[in-house]
Amino acid sequence: MAASQGVNVLRYSALVAGLFYGFSHQSSITATTRRAEADREYARQERLIEQARAEWKKKTQPQETNSTGIITDPENPKFDLEAFLKLKAGEA
Repeated sequence: MAASQGVNVLRYSALVAGLFYGFSHQSSITATTRRAEADREYARQERLIEQARAEWKKKTQPQETNSTGIITDPENPKFDLEAFLKLKAGEA
C-alpha cells in the first residue's frame, strides 16, 4: 500500500507540474503575441503619420513655377538643375 501512495503522490505532482508549465507557457505565448500586435499597430500609425505629413506638406507648399514654366523647388522630382541655373544666370 505504501508503494501505491508514492505512485499517487508522483502522479499528482507530475499533474500539478504539467498544469503549471502549461499555464506559464501559454501566458508567455499570449504576451509575445500581444507585444507583436502592439508593434504592428504602432508601425501602422507611424506610416499614417508620415503619409499625413507628406500630404500636408504637398498641400501647403504649392508648386513653385515662374512664367517660363521652370520648377524652382529642388524637392520636386521634376526639378531641372540646369534649367534653374540658366534662369538664375539670366536674371542676374
